[in-house]
Amino acid sequence: MPAGLKQTSSVVSIGFSVDESAPNTFTQGQVDLNLSPLDREVFVVLAVNMDPFTPDAVAGLDTKVESSLTTTRQTAVQNLANSNCLAASGNFIKAAGFVDGGVSFQSIGAETPPANLEYIGIVATNDFFVQVAGQGNLQPRGVDGKLYGYRATATADIFAALVQSEVLSA
Repeated sequence: MPAGLKQTSSVVSIGFSVDESAPNTFTQGQVDLNLSPLDREVFVVLAVNMDPFTPDAVAGLDTKVESSLTTTRQTAVQNLANSNCLAASGNFIKAAGFVDGGVSFQSIGAETPPANLEYIGIVATNDFFVQVAGQGNLQPRGVDGKLYGYRATATADIFAALVQSEVLSA
């Protein structure tokens, strides 16, 4: 258990789904955790599983669907280099130069961290955000997934530091 936190729930899984508003259009979804800031409640993230849709196989054209899950609002799909990004995943079809549908690839930021980590992140504000964007697809694509973790209360100084860190790094 991280210092300054007290677990107040068992492990829960929170499902999410975000679909593009139009083909190849960045779209972001917001998922409310219903945390109580008056009780200094936070959500300790243990693991994230993201499943972006398969891109369209278009002869001669590279296509992709990329997704990320972050603790703050974003203007584009993020990667794990962003301090607010807890997970990132993508499906790609490389077909440029091919007369058929090409070859598919998947890129995943570790869905489940090594067992020696206590947690992969802490959400100190009420929401987390899921981003998705395709490229070269004929139909809108999306992402489904689950966030695993538990609720905890933080000491006043830890809560203030977590909220300030999350908000200032947005």
